[in-house]
Amino acid sequence: MESFLDLTRNSFQSGIGPTKWISLCRLFLSKHSTFDNSQATQRALSNSVLVLYRSFPGDPDLQEYLKIALQTGLLTIAVFVSTFLQASRSTELHAPATLDMLCRVALDAHYSSGLPSMSAVLSYSDTPMALSNTLQDALALLRVAHELPMSHFHQLTTSASELVILLFSCADMSQMPPSQAMIILGDVGSMISHNSISQDVRQVLESFALSLGLLMGDDAKSAPEAHLMHSFQVALGKSDIFRSDSKTDTVSFSLSLSYLVVHRANEFGSGSGADPGALLVSMYRWSSWTPPVFYTQLLLSAFICLSESAAVSPLIWRAFIVGRLPSILLSFEKITNSDNTAPENWRGALQVAVTSILRRPDLLERCDRLLNQLASVHSTHPEDMTFSRLIARDVLRQLLLCGLLDQTFVLAMDPTFSNDTTVYLQSEAQDAGVDLDTYLQSKLSPDLDFHDVRIWIDRIWSDSSSHKLFTEVTLRRFKMAVASLDTETISHICRIFYLCDAALDMISLHSRVSDLIFQALLFLEESDCETVGDPQTAVSHLGDVVLFVQATLTRFHLETDIFTSGERSISAGFLRSTSIVHRIDDLSEEDAIAFNAWYKALFDSSSEGIEDTILRSTQPKTLLRISPSLFSHAIQDANIDDDVLNNGISYFTGPLLRWTLVGVVLALTREIQLKGFLAPKHFRVLQTLLLSTECPRPVLCLCGQGIMNLIADKRAQNVAASINVDALTMHRVVADALGIHGAQSHPASIGSQIPGQSQPRQAIRDAVTKARGSKAPVLDVDRCIKTCGCEKFLRMLWSELLTPASLGEGDICTRIATFALTMPRPLGSPPLLAMFLNSLLPGLISSIDNRPVGEQTVAIELLASIVSSVLTASLHIDLAFPEVARPILGQSSIAMSRRVAADLQFRVKKYSSASKTILQRLGSSQSFVANFPVFKADT
Repeated sequence: MESFLDLTRNSFQSGIGPTKWISLCRLFLSKHSTFDNSQATQRALSNSVLVLYRSFPGDPDLQEYLKIALQTGLLTIAVFVSTFLQASRSTELHAPATLDMLCRVALDAHYSSGLPSMSAVLSYSDTPMALSNTLQDALALLRVAHELPMSHFHQLTTSASELVILLFSCADMSQMPPSQAMIILGDVGSMISHNSISQDVRQVLESFALSLGLLMGDDAKSAPEAHLMHSFQVALGKSDIFRSDSKTDTVSFSLSLSYLVVHRANEFGSGSGADPGALLVSMYRWSSWTPPVFYTQLLLSAFICLSESAAVSPLIWRAFIVGRLPSILLSFEKITNSDNTAPENWRGALQVAVTSILRRPDLLERCDRLLNQLASVHSTHPEDMTFSRLIARDVLRQLLLCGLLDQTFVLAMDPTFSNDTTVYLQSEAQDAGVDLDTYLQSKLSPDLDFHDVRIWIDRIWSDSSSHKLFTEVTLRRFKMAVASLDTETISHICRIFYLCDAALDMISLHSRVSDLIFQALLFLEESDCETVGDPQTAVSHLGDVVLFVQATLTRFHLETDIFTSGERSISAGFLRSTSIVHRIDDLSEEDAIAFNAWYKALFDSSSEGIEDTILRSTQPKTLLRISPSLFSHAIQDANIDDDVLNNGISYFTGPLLRWTLVGVVLALTREIQLKGFLAPKHFRVLQTLLLSTECPRPVLCLCGQGIMNLIADKRAQNVAASINVDALTMHRVVADALGIHGAQSHPASIGSQIPGQSQPRQAIRDAVTKARGSKAPVLDVDRCIKTCGCEKFLRMLWSELLTPASLGEGDICTRIATFALTMPRPLGSPPLLAMFLNSLLPGLISSIDNRPVGEQTVAIELLASIVSSVLTASLHIDLAFPEVARPILGQSSIAMSRRVAADLQFRVKKYSSASKTILQRLGSSQSFVANFPVFKADT
């Protein structure tokens, strides 16, 4: 025999055991003087065994050959590791059993040797090139380990990760040439950014990269590959001196996710098409986090928001996380994979994130407990509720349904997971023996008892995987009914929307509510009572559409009046002024004619009631405008006695006219206050309307705040008691409609319970406190602005963030400020970022300049950090929404950056030390200057 290869092959095929084989190897060495114990000889011995694995994958006898060679010292661990890793690049060895076995041989030999890592797994005599090759081979093995199919018998990813950690923890790179170091950095960066590696591996690789970068020093800056170094640092999230190194921060995600859910019906909310996915893209690029870190923080933040549920119900959070978030992730991945950059391994990143969440049983149990408690309280049929399922399992199921996870991974995470992925709605349709569309249309039919409809909606609400499907089919049915002017169907669906909150919550999370309102307004525009056979029924059906639009505009705080689809726009402005009481002389000719006709029909003792003629001739908009005036004039008309007045009012407590009551009740409430509460008739009429069993829930909800504030006043309570008006019952009815129960529903507690009463300063403080406590901060910027105005809010924001920044919480403060200033908000919203940079920033700089030098540092650092962060965020928002014609944040990021740079440079010339320091800080950040060259130090 002339080689180890022949010796080992013949020995193995002849069934020779490892002890005899190693003896033959020693004999072979003694007879061939050309062989010694050099690395070349050891490599030949090692390769003679490794090559046989091509034909005999995972063979245990070959494993014993290697073990005895290592135990006897004929083969050192370092040489075996390098030869094995080099051989593992061959696809012929890419069997999980083989690679796992070889990893374990190396690891077991190292652990049993008792030697330090460097002397055991890496050789001191290796050249920098050889060391580099070994490290690159190890990364290649780890990549292969994650690409090969999973095996229940061989934990290759675990073994390969353990070996990588061992090698990179002990590698001495002090003699590595910069050019070679750049190559390794590129491989390490690729591994961190593109693979679902464990957190332990990630930490070791990031530490290795940063240490190597420090060793390279100025050489890295002058090297031709400096751009690669910069790109790698961006992948690690370390390139920006203003960016946090934290991998466990949930502040930005919690604030943004809360906005998506709270403002789900607004532009850029959860239901705003692809906008949430684009928003995540901007956050991903702004954060510079690796995909696994990004996804982990996203999911972690979502579950923390659910567990705390400060702004909305946990049931809505559950519907968002399970039913809507997977679709947003699909949109997010589609955008990131189409931006002409190297595709990321988002599937692997999501596996890492899901695995991380499943390792938080305390958080998941808290979520499940909260959901189950609420489900049992709110359900109309608790015996049928499916919330007893674990939310983690529902998330896995939905991610599997969307194709974001594969079944192998899901079963590995949850071996008891059911293979049945049939959506609840599909299952019910199959049981009924009809296709899904037919089944859903039957459930949306006006012929179905409304109690049964409520139960059916609750069942769908309990199965978040059905929400998207419910939304699609319901919207399709609604549009078909509008197109055909099917009044009865439209009325029925609108009643579902304004009486069953869950139905509209599902719609709002998955689709644009503005499109739904447009369709309803279109129906009101095109409907014509003059041609219908039964105008009384038609008017009552129209009323359901009006109530739906009124309730939806108010519930979701939609401030726009114009709703557009294609080239057609329709205004809802007529619903904003339904509570105005007009003088008769101020009415238009059309309204005056309608007023006189209705006044006679309602409040004339000789009237025979409301005839079809008057219903056919009066447009719904006209009736809405004149109804408050009809009530006001009738109450004050001395010629109308109580019986006639009550008879006229009775028409408004039935289906025919009850849909006009929002404006009527608001007008009555206001007139009572204007009269100093000395308005007994107004009180009695108000009680009649509110306590009527036919009073629509939207009327109670939309007027509830004003009524409760009215009844909370002692003067109103005294007047009501003196005229036998039951103020407490009115209060209870309104409180029930608003969902306010127990002690909170008592009149004395109204001021603290009505939405919108929280102060902006306290809201900012609460957000900071929660962020510092690793909880889910919430900051409703729109509500703050409505309460105190933009300028005052911006000044509050700065002053409230300055204190925690001085305590070392500058990163948290920057993230909160970035959210407040750059979160995309609907058209017409004040451009806070432009206002901050153009108006507030110059004044803040002047204020800092006037402080003693020793008190300037914190303010300058925070201001520089905020400016860097918000401009970078605005740039990525501009890039993420290329199809939006208008600048989303009021001005483009480039325009704002130019103005800030010019202002700072001008102030430097005026001897502003704060401006000079801020410019220096901004100019020292390579990533910031790369995005905004106007801040280059020499400009």
